[in-house]
Amino acid sequence: MTFPKAIDYILLSILSLIWASAFFNIKIATYSYGPLTIAFLRIFLGAILIVIICLFRNIKIEAFSKDWYWFALIGFVNLVIPFFLIAYGVQKIQSNLAAILMSTTPLSSAILAHFFTKTEKINFTKIIGVIVGFAGIVILFSDNILINNENLFYALMILVGSTFYVIGGILTLKISKKKNENVTGSILIWATIILIPLVTLIEQPWDVVPRIDSTISVIYLGLVSTGIAWLLRFRILVNNGLIFQSQVSYLIPIFGTILSFIFLKELITIKVLVSLIAVSVGIYFVRKADIKSNSKIIKIK
Repeated sequence: MTFPKAIDYILLSILSLIWASAFFNIKIATYSYGPLTIAFLRIFLGAILIVIICLFRNIKIEAFSKDWYWFALIGFVNLVIPFFLIAYGVQKIQSNLAAILMSTTPLSSAILAHFFTKTEKINFTKIIGVIVGFAGIVILFSDNILINNENLFYALMILVGSTFYVIGGILTLKISKKKNENVTGSILIWATIILIPLVTLIEQPWDVVPRIDSTISVIYLGLVSTGIAWLLRFRILVNNGLIFQSQVSYLIPIFGTILSFIFLKELITIKVLVSLIAVSVGIYFVRKADIKSNSKIIKIK
């Protein structure tokens, strides 16, 4: 691990932009495709890219090894459910709200990690971060201009989706000793397998006559937001570590809000801005606590 250079900050910003851009592209994809189809195409295209890379780099993919059930479970919890719920929710709410809601993963992870991991225990700083961050979500849900009785359920589903990301991350610790490329490829393969019967039976996408912009967005989501973004994330993790890479949490809701305004002209109210600030401050406190706890572990070692 090396001290971050200018190129590392550039790559971190690019990764944040790619992940932030996923939200308005999901919105565009919903103009033609159902949420299950969007999740399937995104995962399937991402899987193809990762598998090709593994083949070129001679990395064995263990999707059907003795640990297949872990890959299948993580694929379902960490990809199928959140990808479906995001696409389902974005049908009825603005994509900038989805970006803010999904950015709460560090807040919910601070709570869940306390109960399901041995090292990441909650402390006073994290509690402050969680309270401030979720206060921002309460403010967002109180915005009757953007969230009302007609779309409240859809907004809640996105919040549930963010929680499943965290649960999936905790489950991934069970196979953390395996190569990242192998784990990612195996999880994507199983997520694709799980979605095939669901898409076939429920949405039957072959009857769809898609818009060109929706199709471009789906391809972008698969190859760029899922495939290339993962490669960038892995490069940053290897060179700079998890704490540096986790700074994307601050940037995604900000970039997501800006991009949705530029490309979709989505409304930005005062409560959206207040919520964005509160969530960002909450994430800052949680990340600050993580940095302190990690530095203590390093000193002990």
